[in-house]
Amino acid sequence: MILACVTGYGTPAAKDAYMSLSEPMTNGAGIRRSLTGLVLPLGILMLVAMMVLPLPAFILDFLFTINILMSLLILMVALHTYRPLDFSSFPSLLLVATVLRLGLNVASTRIVLSEGHTGTEAAGKVIEAFGAFVIAGNYVVGIFVFAILVIINLVVITKGAGRVSEVSARFTLDAMPGKQMAIDADLNAGVLTAEEATLRREDVAREADFHGAMDGASKFVKGDAIAGILILAVNVIGGLAIGMLQHDLSVGEASELYILLSIGDGLVAQIPSLLLSIATAIIVTRVSSRQDMAQHIKGEISMSRAWFPVAGVLGLIGLVPGMPTVLFVGMAGAAGAAGYAFRQAELRGDDEAPDETAEPEEPSDPNTLKVTDVADLSAVTLLLSYPLLTMVDADDGGPLARRITTVRKEVSQALGFVLPGVRVRDDLALSANDYRIKIGQTVVAENKVYPDHKLALPSGTSRIKVKGIDVKDPSFGIDATWILPEREIEAEANDYVIIEPETVLATHLNQILYKHASELIGQDDVQELLDNLSGVVPQLVQSVIPKLMPLHTLTAVLRHLLRERIPISDLRRILELLSEMSGRNLSIAETAETLRPHLVGLLIQQSAPLNEPLPVVTLESSFEHLLINSAKQSDGDQLLLDGGLAERLVLALVKVNEEQTELGKKPFLVVSPQIRRKLANFLLQHVADFAVLSFTELPDGRKVDVVASVSGEEQNEPAN
Repeated sequence: MILACVTGYGTPAAKDAYMSLSEPMTNGAGIRRSLTGLVLPLGILMLVAMMVLPLPAFILDFLFTINILMSLLILMVALHTYRPLDFSSFPSLLLVATVLRLGLNVASTRIVLSEGHTGTEAAGKVIEAFGAFVIAGNYVVGIFVFAILVIINLVVITKGAGRVSEVSARFTLDAMPGKQMAIDADLNAGVLTAEEATLRREDVAREADFHGAMDGASKFVKGDAIAGILILAVNVIGGLAIGMLQHDLSVGEASELYILLSIGDGLVAQIPSLLLSIATAIIVTRVSSRQDMAQHIKGEISMSRAWFPVAGVLGLIGLVPGMPTVLFVGMAGAAGAAGYAFRQAELRGDDEAPDETAEPEEPSDPNTLKVTDVADLSAVTLLLSYPLLTMVDADDGGPLARRITTVRKEVSQALGFVLPGVRVRDDLALSANDYRIKIGQTVVAENKVYPDHKLALPSGTSRIKVKGIDVKDPSFGIDATWILPEREIEAEANDYVIIEPETVLATHLNQILYKHASELIGQDDVQELLDNLSGVVPQLVQSVIPKLMPLHTLTAVLRHLLRERIPISDLRRILELLSEMSGRNLSIAETAETLRPHLVGLLIQQSAPLNEPLPVVTLESSFEHLLINSAKQSDGDQLLLDGGLAERLVLALVKVNEEQTELGKKPFLVVSPQIRRKLANFLLQHVADFAVLSFTELPDGRKVDVVASVSGEEQNEPAN
């Protein structure tokens, strides 16, 4: 209980998580879900009522605007999906949008035929504006423009989308038995658990249902286009008859009023219909990938071999007598420039060796089983949800891959050994924008990153709260906000620090690599370091390894050092010290503790510049004596503390660490040598990034700045 309590308050993020779990449950969420569930049924009932009850013109204007908004939104979502199943509600949305549009047609037809004789504004501003803009004083031109739009929608887009939907549904249904048999075979072989097999079957069933629904939904679009033609004919013929027979209008007056209103009504309906038809065609022709449509097309048309012939043909056409030479030659130059740019990008890609730090897996057949699916031997794995794959899918590896490469190099240089490559994989089980970091097979960190946002970190002078998604920074646990790119200027003006999403993720990975470095070094890595050192001091290496110390023991000692972030880059010095310590019969932990004073200077110089005072935190004399007495009574390397005392110590150190981090400093806790190792082992479980030094490890001649003095009392104030 004591350990759990202390661990829970070890970091601000953990504290927030525990507090959120302890909040009282309310029924507010259930009420919101109930209200949300009523929206769609009430909306359908309103659509039916709209076909029967007369609507005033201003409500028609509002509903026509909503119709256009919905169609544009559906089209944009379709453009940004990675695979058809990402928009599985599309068939239902298509039906609702079609019914809304037909209901508006009925309502507008009623008002056009009943009130059209009063003027062109009778059916509202939207219909009047659409009709006047297209007709522009010529009714015949307006009718032909409308007819062309209907032909494009009906004959080209809708017919093609319907055919693709039909073929996709047939092929998907034909493939279902084979997919189900493959899942059963994997389940019987023990490759899949019962839960995973159930999820796979549900995914196969959802795919079949989706393509079957899309086959039927495409018929809605076709019927909608035909209905638009018939409704236009009814409005024109009925309007002319009513205007001339009931309201004694001349043929010219009736045509001026009713044809304008009919064309406007038809266009207001056909434009959203055309948008939905395009969205339908995009969904059914979409190939599953890790990119949205624009990125997918860009990646496949950026071939220099295709652009140079295009430039040549355009240039030749421009030289033909009578052709607009300037236009064609200009286009040829633009195509040649594009080809040259793509060629340079290809050459850069060939010159750069592929980096093993970012290895997105290629899409594979779900029915194929490979040994890598069963035994993942990667030392470090970064699992990304689908939306985050845009950060690694560029031709050059993407911004995230470059950041990971930089992080791996920096951490390797700082710690003194080559870190293993980071394997980047997609994980469909993750929620949108989620990522996980695994060391071996263990998940050691997870958080969220929004690739279309930027993280805004407030500074000490930030006074205005920027609008966005409030979070805790995954690396430092401080308050931060994910903002849209258009708010970046506003945030910078208010002294916020703006961080790119790939930088946020890479910084979190950086901390995880430092924290778990001791788990990432093995005997093969140590042997590689020894082989490299043998080229400089071969006799030293041969005299120490394995004569004085076996390879596995040296590896264990280095792991102890790395556990507290002590760099092992000076391996020559380590071997010299080990040779001097021969015959002392020390344990692995004692050997590492003996090496520390000679190596800790490498850690200090990485954390605090040489020309600045070293920020340190000390313990009050009475509190330190209490810990020394407790250490004497504790067996092994564990420090036994009272629960309340341990909690106050951890909270005080967390507070000091946060304050110093905001000032850009990295403090060290300086204690007596008798308790250094036990206190460091205790804090590694709760404040892992707080280095603990003994007084004897402080470098000579280095200025020290005592930023805080911690006691075992309830409240601790940082030293001035």
